Amino acid sequence: MCSSKYVFLAAVYIIIEFTQLGSSHNEIHREEHFVEKSPYETVKFPTMNPKPLGLVQDEDNRYTPNWDSLDSRPLPTWYDEAKFGIFIHWGVFSVPSFGSEWFWINWQGVKNPKYIEFMNKNYPPDFTYPEFGPMFTAEFFEPNQWAEILQSSGAKYVVLTSKHHEGYTLWPSKYSWNWNAMDVGPKRDLVGDLANAIRNHTDLKFGLYHSLYEWFHPLYLQDRENNWETQEFVKSKTMPELYEIVNKYEPSVIWSDGDWEPEDKYWNSTDFIAWLYNDSPVKNEVVVNDRWGRGASCKHGDIYTCTDRFNPGTLQLHKWENCFTIDKKSWGFRRNAMLSDYYSTPDLLKEMVTTISCGGNMLLNVGPTHYGQIPPIYEERLRQIGQWLNINGEAIYGSRPWIYQNDTSTPDVWYTKGKSSKELLLSDPVYAIILQWPKSGVIELTAPVATVSTQVTFLGYSGQTKWMVSSPGIRVNFPSKSKLSNDWAWVLRLDNLIY
Repeated sequence: MCSSKYVFLAAVYIIIEFTQLGSSHNEIHREEHFVEKSPYETVKFPTMNPKPLGLVQDEDNRYTPNWDSLDSRPLPTWYDEAKFGIFIHWGVFSVPSFGSEWFWINWQGVKNPKYIEFMNKNYPPDFTYPEFGPMFTAEFFEPNQWAEILQSSGAKYVVLTSKHHEGYTLWPSKYSWNWNAMDVGPKRDLVGDLANAIRNHTDLKFGLYHSLYEWFHPLYLQDRENNWETQEFVKSKTMPELYEIVNKYEPSVIWSDGDWEPEDKYWNSTDFIAWLYNDSPVKNEVVVNDRWGRGASCKHGDIYTCTDRFNPGTLQLHKWENCFTIDKKSWGFRRNAMLSDYYSTPDLLKEMVTTISCGGNMLLNVGPTHYGQIPPIYEERLRQIGQWLNINGEAIYGSRPWIYQNDTSTPDVWYTKGKSSKELLLSDPVYAIILQWPKSGVIELTAPVATVSTQVTFLGYSGQTKWMVSSPGIRVNFPSKSKLSNDWAWVLRLDNLIY
């Protein structure tokens, strides 16, 4: 039986009618539908990212709270060098772990029949969503174990959901009374525990996701009713929380979400980001994404995320990130997921390679259980990616897009260039990442132009690679698969090319 505090919280949240979504019975997710990807194309390398890289804070030149000023800030170097991060979606939604992390809104907002049927079969008729809170126990959460798993993936940064749209905070927020991980559920600071483990036992950067809005918060719904002319929710909830997590945990990434209804003026986004860049404890290394108000996505911020699972397949002029899931249907853990609902390791490597070849970073999501474990299928995928990166990481970390992103005649070959430089020098290696094993044992690469001093080697292979100049490009013979060090996505290093 829940305490009077939980009953009070349930009453505050559940009696609010979610008017925006009406009576639609369609299931909704973090995105309304999967975005149709553009066909992969061969694209010549244009002028590089107009946003420079490097140290960012000049004490004599402060950023002002407008997008022209904020968008002029150079991207901190570490982020572009990192290439690969891990996203973690964890919260009270991990308790029902049915459908997706948008469980509450699907159940009591749009009243999706699947969710109603699930609740009718498994819970009392008067059960409220906040009653899941005490069940979010995290009793098996071992932050050092998580840190080891995340490190084993080869990722260079991690982003944890500090608060999702349900409003429950994974830290003891002063602004989320009786709806945080210290008051309800695990009785511990989950954000702080993981941050300490990451920093003490790995070389990963630690970042935080934060939802600007909350589905059922009365003040947010009141501001919506007032046509966003009031900011009671922003002043008493959103902004105090953001300042709190930055000052307390000093995250290297602030990954904003839940911004899509009002414009950034309502959220006071530019004021916060100006403080973040000028005066915060992480002003020289923090990276922010583009979800800061309706119309800001894919236009403003250090990195563009645009839509979930964004992978345009072509080179982009602004630094971007592909946030992608191992579970094809959900960001949070799902008890009702089938084996076929998870992407295979080759699928995930393809997503990584095509993203990085086109100048992006990949942020790969896992969904832990409510009792605090990273499920074995996620752990297996992460460790396998890490094993691949142990062999082939030089083609990924610190790489830059080459003049071609993929090969003209062999579309399953994608390119990166090692070593940062403004000019195409013969000393810069080019990497050809081959996603499909050639049935003939021979592959034609039409993009590279060889010289008499060109060298071709397979990463992870100690033998001599057999190759020859063809017209155009080069022809490479594959050794026996048993002699290569990995089972997926084989990498050729090409030194001393003309281009």
